[in-house]
Amino acid sequence: MLTVGDAFPEFELTACVSLESGREFSTISHKTYEGDWKVYFAWPLDFTFVCPTELTGFGELHTDFADRGAHIVGFSLDSEFTHHAWRRSHPGLRGLPFPMMADIRRELCSALGILGRDGVPMRAAFLVDPADVIRFAMVTDGSVGRNPQEVLRALDALQTGGLCPASWTRGEETLDPDALLAAVEA
Repeated sequence: MLTVGDAFPEFELTACVSLESGREFSTISHKTYEGDWKVYFAWPLDFTFVCPTELTGFGELHTDFADRGAHIVGFSLDSEFTHHAWRRSHPGLRGLPFPMMADIRRELCSALGILGRDGVPMRAAFLVDPADVIRFAMVTDGSVGRNPQEVLRALDALQTGGLCPASWTRGEETLDPDALLAAVEA
């Protein structure tokens, strides 16, 4: 699996972006949000039980991510038409404010190394910086949904450029290595 420090792979995929007639689909590529922070996350399959809780969780934090200059992009192996049908049929997904990409040929999932033994993507999330370098990677078991709030917290920490202790949250002080060393030497 690709991890922190690796370049996020190049891709070009069709995505379901809306339920509005004539505007349902768009092509998304590695260049779409070039120069910005990106949150890419994969889920195993549409029409499942844990997945919509994650998608709605990311959707609820969309404005928070956008305020930090980050774009959310989700993907699975399902086609853009399956994504559209799922969004249309699931009340919590109808107004999703981010694209749902269709990796039906498993190209992005394979390049990321996140295909499970069962051939479907693991629950993976990646924070990718403006230079397209992975700065945070998270994978959970299929039965465990991710916490989008933790992904946002990690983005906040990365954007400080400082050292952030465990459980650090936005607005708190970062660690000062010089002060810590001085305290140890005293």
